[in-house]
Amino acid sequence: MKHIAISENHLYSKAYAKGDKFVGKFVVVYILKDLKAGRLMKAHPEKEYINRIGLTVSKKLGRAHIRNRVKRILREGLRQTERENNLKKGYLIVLVARASATDATSEDIRRDLTKAVRALNFIKY
Repeated sequence: MKHIAISENHLYSKAYAKGDKFVGKFVVVYILKDLKAGRLMKAHPEKEYINRIGLTVSKKLGRAHIRNRVKRILREGLRQTERENNLKKGYLIVLVARASATDATSEDIRRDLTKAVRALNFIKY
């Protein structure tokens, strides 16, 4: 399933300031309850809650082609993590790539994200 992007800058700021945080080797994960989740659920064709995703990859990591590759790997790692784990819905998830993410594979990112969702108690039972 295609992810819905976080498009407002103030939501990134709120996630950084008030969200739960996990620092991994390749990625930093911020998770915050989405206050707009009810409205988005009503607009969703299947009438279910969805998570909105934000990716942050700094220019310090490299040129555009490197940053785009890191974003693709982050998205794929998140997709695999969602497939394997039953994640909670209705949240803002912000993924911040660290410098080591430029050499990482999607499997490395998946392992890091799995640790993050377990540490942040983000798996629905």
